Amino acid sequence: MASTEQHQRTALLLGASRGIGLGLVEEYLSRGWRVIATQRGVTVAPALWELVAKSEGALTILSADINLPDDIAALSRQLDGITLDLLFVVAGVSDDPNQTIGQISTDEFNHLMVTNALSPMRAIEQLAQYVRPDGSLAVMSSALGSISTNTNGGYEIYRASKAALNMLLRSYVARAGGARSILALMPGWVRTDMGGPDAPVEVKDSTRGLADTIGKHAGRSGLVFVDYQNNEIAW
Repeated sequence: MASTEQHQRTALLLGASRGIGLGLVEEYLSRGWRVIATQRGVTVAPALWELVAKSEGALTILSADINLPDDIAALSRQLDGITLDLLFVVAGVSDDPNQTIGQISTDEFNHLMVTNALSPMRAIEQLAQYVRPDGSLAVMSSALGSISTNTNGGYEIYRASKAALNMLLRSYVARAGGARSILALMPGWVRTDMGGPDAPVEVKDSTRGLADTIGKHAGRSGLVFVDYQNNEIAW
């Protein structure tokens, strides 16, 4: 009889209706995982519906906006009784890279900080209870969130939001990390709606690398900040 570890590993991917999130759904399904994918709104994205049809029951789509605490609480109730091997918060937003801190509106600043830093950590706080003690937690960070390597500027508010995410993740690990593998991941500059048409990395290459990198760190406790090719990034 085949082992449960081989055939019933489960990933929860928050923010999976398009781009890298959708690519990760495809990647983990191709590896034989069970995938629970979330999207905003109740109308399932066509690309996700196609994957549901092909997945033979391995893909579940749930509705959740990570910026709405009530949605995360409802998601938590839906997960009752499920054990996760991976929780990966993929959702995030960007802004005009040329916009400076002196130009951005308070509302837009708050939107970036809430979506990229506060909401991912709230989701982890709420949902980590379903991840097995030796499982993996991951957030989608960016090399632009590295404070020590920021010598060129640009992307001021996006950088700040990812640096905030990294700091909050480090604090979480110090307080509640335990035996889990915890990763701040850089997907590369990927050809998506956010990355733009000139980005050099294709979605399939990024998602394959992200899944490989998560796998390499599985079972190792502690926090790493690495890119999709498992290269370490300075904090």
